[in-house]
Amino acid sequence: MAWFRAGSSVAKLAIRRTISQSSSYVTRTKVTRAQNQQFHTTVFKSKAQSAPVPRPVPLSRLTDSFLDGTSSVYLEELQRAWEKDPNSVDESWDNFFRNFVGQATTSPGISGQTIQESMRLLLLVRAYQVYGHMKAKLDPLDLEQRPIPDDLDPALYGFTEADLDREFFIGVWRISGFLSENRPVQTLRAILTRLEQAYCGRIGYEYMHIADREKCNWLRDKIETPTPTQYNRQRREVILDRLIWSTQFENFLATKWTAAKRFGLEGCETLIPGMKEMFDRSADLGVESIVIGMSHRGRLNVLGNVVRKPLRQIFSEFSGGTKPVDEVGLYTGTGDVKYHLGTSYDRPTRGGKRIHLSLVANPSHLEAVDPVVVGKTRAKQYYSNDVDRTKNMGILIHGDGSFPGQGVVYETLHLSALPNYTTGGTIHIVVNNQVAFTTDPRSGRSSQYCTDVAKALSTPIFHVNGDDVEAVVHACELAAEWRQTFHTDVVVDIVCYRRFGHNEIDEPSFTQPKMYKVIRNHLSALEIYQKKLLESGQVSKEDVDKINSKVLSILNEEFLASKDYVPQRRDWLSAYWMGFKSPEQLSRIRNTGVKPEILKNVGKAITTLPENFKPHRAVKRIFDDRAKMIETGEGIDWAVGEALAFATLLVEGNHVRLSGQDVERGTFSHRHAVLHDQETGDQYCPLDHVMMNQNEEMFTVSNSSLSEFGVLGFELGYSMENPNSLVLWEAQFGDFANGAQVIFDQFLSSGESKWLRQTGLVVLLPHGYDGQGPEHSSARLERFLQMSDDHPYIIPEMDPTLRTQIQECNWQVVNVTTPANYFHVLRRQIHREFRKPLIVMSPKNLLRHKDCKSNLSEFDDVQGHPGFDKQGTRFKRLIKDQNDHSDLEEGIRRLILCSGKVYYELDEERKKTNGKDIAICRVEQLCPFPYNLVQRELKRYPNAEVVWCQEEPMNMGAYSYIAPRLHTAMKALGRGTMEDIKYVGRAPSAATATGFYQVHVKEQTELVQKAVQPDPIESP
Repeated sequence: MAWFRAGSSVAKLAIRRTISQSSSYVTRTKVTRAQNQQFHTTVFKSKAQSAPVPRPVPLSRLTDSFLDGTSSVYLEELQRAWEKDPNSVDESWDNFFRNFVGQATTSPGISGQTIQESMRLLLLVRAYQVYGHMKAKLDPLDLEQRPIPDDLDPALYGFTEADLDREFFIGVWRISGFLSENRPVQTLRAILTRLEQAYCGRIGYEYMHIADREKCNWLRDKIETPTPTQYNRQRREVILDRLIWSTQFENFLATKWTAAKRFGLEGCETLIPGMKEMFDRSADLGVESIVIGMSHRGRLNVLGNVVRKPLRQIFSEFSGGTKPVDEVGLYTGTGDVKYHLGTSYDRPTRGGKRIHLSLVANPSHLEAVDPVVVGKTRAKQYYSNDVDRTKNMGILIHGDGSFPGQGVVYETLHLSALPNYTTGGTIHIVVNNQVAFTTDPRSGRSSQYCTDVAKALSTPIFHVNGDDVEAVVHACELAAEWRQTFHTDVVVDIVCYRRFGHNEIDEPSFTQPKMYKVIRNHLSALEIYQKKLLESGQVSKEDVDKINSKVLSILNEEFLASKDYVPQRRDWLSAYWMGFKSPEQLSRIRNTGVKPEILKNVGKAITTLPENFKPHRAVKRIFDDRAKMIETGEGIDWAVGEALAFATLLVEGNHVRLSGQDVERGTFSHRHAVLHDQETGDQYCPLDHVMMNQNEEMFTVSNSSLSEFGVLGFELGYSMENPNSLVLWEAQFGDFANGAQVIFDQFLSSGESKWLRQTGLVVLLPHGYDGQGPEHSSARLERFLQMSDDHPYIIPEMDPTLRTQIQECNWQVVNVTTPANYFHVLRRQIHREFRKPLIVMSPKNLLRHKDCKSNLSEFDDVQGHPGFDKQGTRFKRLIKDQNDHSDLEEGIRRLILCSGKVYYELDEERKKTNGKDIAICRVEQLCPFPYNLVQRELKRYPNAEVVWCQEEPMNMGAYSYIAPRLHTAMKALGRGTMEDIKYVGRAPSAATATGFYQVHVKEQTELVQKAVQPDPIESP
């Protein structure tokens, strides 16, 4: 083995240059093969080459720990200081020097070894630990040309060929692996051989960026063990069987459906045995449930061979599929392509245990499913009381283009250690094709590896050659052990290739001709492994043929069965959802009022602070006022209405979780869900103390990281696990919610229709025009309404107690104007037999508005109180005019329909102008549209001019959604045409709002005055 390179000389001694961690990235011009350059041209190069004279190390730094020592100049200074006074250096260095001095005097074979040589050898070992992965044989196609770092050349450290058979001692205090102080004396040749085996084989380890001695020692023990990983015959037969299943599955699909898109796994078939072995090892270490997220490449193979979705069902979907028929009124939705669908299964493991696997359905938007998986995993941990986070685990499978390219990957990684978002570590597997759709790595990322983004989180990364199935299995098992030991994320980067194009009917040679010329002649991973086992004599050709024929026989049986396959009942992925109704099964409306004594009790709990707690005096005043509201039953404001909704749901046994940016205090300093003692800094959350011995996580309110996409995705996943929970995400301002647009478009608005997955997630989006400019005014209400699927020209059946309209609609959009109505709409999310997302245009200036108050009696279930109608106390989809109008008011000349806080401004202007002939009704629920209640008001005011008033520009807000539906309601009553709907609001605009406060005031005043003007309003 040639360790020494031509041109090396003693002149390149480590003494004269700074190495190891004091290296930096620079770009080196080098010859690379233009085709398929998997590794970017950025390579490590020593700073010393640009700064040949190292600066002397100040004595003030000599107390640094041994682990921070990076240059031999530094080491020389340390040694001199130690020789003068051992107490002048850190304890770890004192032990280091004592160790070597002791060994040099007691071991005659190494008597010639100087401390300087020992230190240089130590630095060589460290160089392998840091840079060994750059010499590892990772590319199965052998296309990439990577320069081997100078740091791995022994000559750089002053060693020559003559030193190869000299014995050395390299032990260091409190370090494992090669640097262990208990290791025997070895020759330089033996040391280099083992280092090459450990770090430069088919697995490249990156872990020296982790600033934790215990974690690095654990990995060193695993990596640097003297004997390479060997599997016995039985294990190898299992691995072979799994690899044959993976390969034959793809071959079978390719034979039966030659022109179908399936995004096959050819080129990375080793993923399947790797995942299976990872799951087996995880189960042995205590994991009971795994949530998986992945994109389309290899998804069908994972579904069939790992998660055990019935093969006949997969084959049936290839043949066009049929809708389920065994349930009366079964809702089947629009469906989705086969490589987006999910499933779940309880799978037996090799160790005799069972493990529950869930593969989450996802769209083609790469990596969008990542935070959803992590959120669902966290929810599973809560409901199974998995406080150590060892029983439930998330696994994410990425692509080499999307892992560095999609920002949501980093947003999800960034959640991994946050107290209310951590899941105890996610295992990331990168299926590294060495090419994206058609884009080479040099055009797709700026980093050396596609996994470098994970280094920001001190995550270990195992790069493995995808052609070596045993290496893949070993890396996957090691990842499972890491996760269960340290409860942090870990990455397995399977460097493989894609035998066909992006999909099977794509032609990859257009853009990667050289790569695909190699691929065409390249043996599959199965052929390579079979050859290896046959040559070793551990497996006979008859054994291989037997497995192959068994697999092919089962595939053919399942194919025949697929022709008569009819999907069975809906698969909800979770037992918690049993009994919940689909959109085609009628559900009775329930009341949401609460007994007065319960309201009083929980009201007292959420307004009382511990005696010795010292909050900010302004917060103390707020809580004193809240206590008064509960006591008198009057003037309940928005924050108290919300807290009462949370508290009453908690008392009823439901989990409540609110998350988002600054939600603990509230963006507008209104919520104060978590209080801070001004002297000790201690925190107190009143909603954690609604009941005796309340589980501390039963109510969770948590400030999130500054992320929309990642955090909303997390909460969506969390909400999907169990219907008996109120999960809310609040945007800092509604304007910022579009940072999570993919979640709204691909999951929240359409997930039930595509994948039959319900969620009751609540999204709070602060919205309202009060002069704060174009980025702090609008939650883009129009976008949510545009994505609503209720029909604008058909009035649905509007039975007062059995209302199918809201079940058939994809979500609800509300713009609520009273604390009581907000209380009821939140409680309605739980008190029903189905789940729908709820989009709330939440208020800003109404939080403290003098008129935006409710009485406690509007929250209770006592007959005769305000808010109690024929059906009981519940959310009001439309609030009628508050002037005690009769059922028929022929003298009203104008009916203004509006939504949100503009109502209070209209009402104030009406009072100013004494407009008693004007009625103002609030449409609290915009979607689904309350046809019956709007028609009730149209009948009440038969002679009234009908006006829709909004503060948003005409091309925004609810106007485009309301107009056709209002026209449908009017047309059914013979009340005119579309032209009879008058519009009052801002003119069309590109920006949501003006940035000039004076202009805002002028616009707002004009639209409010126009709405109540004495003259008729002209058509828009």
